[in-house]
Amino acid sequence: MFVHAIYSFLVHLVWFLLKLIAFFNPKIKLFVNGRKNVLSTLKKSLSKTDKVIWMHVASLGEYEQGLPILEKLRENHPKHKILLTFFSPSGFEVKKNSKAADIITYLPLDTISNASKFIALVKPEMALFIKYEIWPNYLNILKKEEIPTFLISALFSKKQIYFKWYGGFMRKNLMVFNHFFLQDENSKQLLKSIGIPNTSVTGDTRFDRVSEILSQDNTLDFMDSFKENALCFVVGSSWPEDEELIIDFINSSNENLKYVIAPHNIKHEHISRLKVSCTKKTLLYSEITNQNLADYKVLIIDTIGLLTKIYSYADIAYVGGGFKTGLHNTLEPAVFGIPIMTGPNYQGFKEAEDLVCEKGILISNNKEVFNSTFKKLVKNKSFRESTGTITKNYVSSNTGATIQIMRYLQDVI
Repeated sequence: MFVHAIYSFLVHLVWFLLKLIAFFNPKIKLFVNGRKNVLSTLKKSLSKTDKVIWMHVASLGEYEQGLPILEKLRENHPKHKILLTFFSPSGFEVKKNSKAADIITYLPLDTISNASKFIALVKPEMALFIKYEIWPNYLNILKKEEIPTFLISALFSKKQIYFKWYGGFMRKNLMVFNHFFLQDENSKQLLKSIGIPNTSVTGDTRFDRVSEILSQDNTLDFMDSFKENALCFVVGSSWPEDEELIIDFINSSNENLKYVIAPHNIKHEHISRLKVSCTKKTLLYSEITNQNLADYKVLIIDTIGLLTKIYSYADIAYVGGGFKTGLHNTLEPAVFGIPIMTGPNYQGFKEAEDLVCEKGILISNNKEVFNSTFKKLVKNKSFRESTGTITKNYVSSNTGATIQIMRYLQDVI
C-alpha cells in the first residue's frame, strides 16, 4: 500500500509538471489538452446498453500490433463498440480518425480517480493492453470489477523492473492479467521465474499486419514513371546521421540507380537543405506535377503515408534511426523481400536483432562500411537476392499470432 501511494503521488506530480511544460512544448500541450475532455467524450459516445471492448496502445507502433486483433474483433463481434485509447500524441494525432475503432481517445493519466471514473463509464467486457502498457491503477480497478484483461504481443527482458529484487510492486500488477500472449520463449521463462504461468508464446501480431500489405494494391504511378527499369534504393524514415552517409554516396556514385529518400522530418527547412545537398538531379514529391520523372535521379518524399507502398519498388532499402534516435520499422521493407541496411543501434528491436543475426539486415557503422556494403548489393545480384530472401522468409515464418490469440479470446465474450 505504501509503494502504491508513492506511485499515485508521483503520477499526480508528473501531471502537474506536464501542465506547466505544456505552455512551452507543443507536443506536451497535445498530451495535456487531449486528455481534458476524454470523460465527456465517452459520455456522449456510449450508452448504458453498449457492450464495449477496450484496447489500449502506447503509440503508433503498438497500434500496428493491435490492429489485426481490432479488425478480427470487429468482424466477430459487430454488435460491440470498440474503444481504442492512446498514451502518446504521436499515435493519437495520426490515428484519431481511423475506422479501426468506434471511439478513439487518449487514456487519462493513471490516477486512482481517473481509472475509477474511466472504468465505471466504459464498463468494458474485455480489456486488451499491447506490448508494454502496464498501468497499476487501471489494472487494479479492472481486477476489482472482474473484467478479463490481457497483454498482447508482450516482450519481456531481464533488465526490466519486474525481474529485479526491488520490483515487487510492478510484479504484483502483472498478476492482474488473465493471460499473456508473448512474442518469444524467453519472455515465457522470465514470467515463469516470478510465478506467472498463464502465458502463451504466440509471436508478434505485427507480422500479420505487415503480411497484409502484400495483398493490397501497392501501385504508385509516379514511382512507375520515376523508376523505369533502373535499380531503386529507398531510404525510409531517415535522420540527419543516416542522410550524411547516404547523400555522400549518392553524390559520388556513378552507378545507374534511382534514389528515393523519405525523411522522418518533412519540415520545409529540412527538406530544402536535403535537396540542396544532392548534386544529382533531384525532385521533391510536392513538385512532381507536369515533370518527366524519368529525368531525375533522386526523389525526396516530403509528405507522409506513402512509404509502405514505395518500399514495394525498392531493390535495396535503408531504414533510418539506427544511429541516435531509435530504429524505425524494418518489417515494412522486409515483407517485400529486399535487403535492408541500417545504422549500428538496433538492439532492443527483436525483429532487427533476429534479421541482423540471419544477415537479412546489414549494419553500417560508418561511410566506408556503408559504401562497400551498398556497392556489393548493387553489383552482386545473387547476394542482393539471397539477402532479400532472408527478410521475406523471416516475415512469412513468423505470421499467425492473430489466429492463435483470437482462438483464445473467442471464449471470453
